[in-house]
Amino acid sequence: MADYKQDAKQLLEDVGGPDNISAVSHCATRMRFVLNDPAKADSKKIEEIPAVKGTFTQAGQYQVIIGNDVATFYNEFSKISGKEGVSKDEVKAASKQNQNPVQRAMSVLAEIFSPIIPAIIVGGLILGFRNILEAIPMESLGQLMVDGVAQVNSAGEPVYNTIVNVSQFWSGVNSFLWLIGEAIFHFLPVGITWSVAKKMGTTQILGIVLGITLVSPQLLNAYAVAGTAAADIPVWDFGYFTIDMIGYQAQVIPAMLAGFVLAYLELGLRKIVPQAISMIFVPFFALVPTVLIAHTVLGPIGWVIGNWVSSVVYAGLGSSFSWLFGALFGFLYSPLVITGLHHMTNAIDLQLIADFQGTNLWPMIALSNIAQGSAVLAIIFLHRGNEKEEQVSIPAAISCYLGVTEPAMFGINIKYIYPFVAAMIGSGLAGLVSTTFNVTANSIGVGGIPGFLSIQNQYWPIFFLCMAIAIVVPFVLTIVFRKYNILNKSDQVTITEPELGK
Repeated sequence: MADYKQDAKQLLEDVGGPDNISAVSHCATRMRFVLNDPAKADSKKIEEIPAVKGTFTQAGQYQVIIGNDVATFYNEFSKISGKEGVSKDEVKAASKQNQNPVQRAMSVLAEIFSPIIPAIIVGGLILGFRNILEAIPMESLGQLMVDGVAQVNSAGEPVYNTIVNVSQFWSGVNSFLWLIGEAIFHFLPVGITWSVAKKMGTTQILGIVLGITLVSPQLLNAYAVAGTAAADIPVWDFGYFTIDMIGYQAQVIPAMLAGFVLAYLELGLRKIVPQAISMIFVPFFALVPTVLIAHTVLGPIGWVIGNWVSSVVYAGLGSSFSWLFGALFGFLYSPLVITGLHHMTNAIDLQLIADFQGTNLWPMIALSNIAQGSAVLAIIFLHRGNEKEEQVSIPAAISCYLGVTEPAMFGINIKYIYPFVAAMIGSGLAGLVSTTFNVTANSIGVGGIPGFLSIQNQYWPIFFLCMAIAIVVPFVLTIVFRKYNILNKSDQVTITEPELGK
């Protein structure tokens, strides 16, 4: 086992000493610090410590990449510093002292959506698989017959069977999988209101109940509202007034607004209701008014806001300048990750899916992740033999291709600048092609190479072309930028360097 005593001692000194540490924790590969004065941390000296493989700052946390031995290093650091670790949630809370208001808002969004992303990814994969089963006509399966009559389209061409038309087994699988898909997407507000309650430290079961009241089968399904005459919409009739019984299936903003009202009502009531009766009165006077407000005020307002946001984005994606929108979004998405503003895309994606049965944004996010990984792959090639760097770069490239970009961006690409820009250019070109051909995803999925599974099947060929662009362009540009010292101040070489081949 490696002895990290000296390295830990040096790190403590270089982050500004124990008095500069407000909180410290660790994750799978990194030490996470909240520093009282981030300017006291000497990143240059820290990165010279043998056990350290890189540093970066994100969301108010100063993070030091150690690698797989981080738990051992952390234990040694705790002994030397006298700083006991805290949970990740406590570190996040402490880190807010180093965030501006926009960063704090994005941090809240991230903490709300992070717990439900795994379910949404599963849902996206299920929708993709169901598309293969029920939406792809295959000539090899024969022409579709209805009541003994061969079916043709409006042009007189034969309509061929899909898998579910010819296989009872796969038809059953397709029907069964919708049980899960419906639970994830139609009942998404339940997950959001629960997550808000969890984030705010309030009663989580009340958040779940609130979410159910937004999607209850008693209500008119949100997808049926547009096709229902106003006179046929069911209402609660209170004699003096009525309230429309409309559900908010798959709606994001109404659920978020209702979740925060419930949380703040509960927190406020806790302060004024005596402890002896709080178990009775706090849940009742928090939940019942929130449900009423949700169906009379928050729901309708949230629906309008959600439709406005999704319509504006969709208009940009569907306009004659969609190629420019795609190029800019693809180019700028990675810088958004640095600021934390990328978290808002989760809400936009989910709103697009609810309103238009698919999202054009998410494919570009997957392509951006791939592009960052390809730039790191080029660095691995250029710096082959650098064993210390490979401990960061190889896992970082793999994680990018599987949808997680932070290790690659902060550990490698931003450090050298030129691979980061190369990835942005590759991502921008891929985004341009993606939006030009209207590539659409069923849902959020795995944000890397496996992401094609979430793309609507008819767009697979174009998405594979976009993936090729996101792999090849950043790789080639990274090599060219280094060879000719373009945007390169810390990794300069001469044109005649043997490793690049003359």
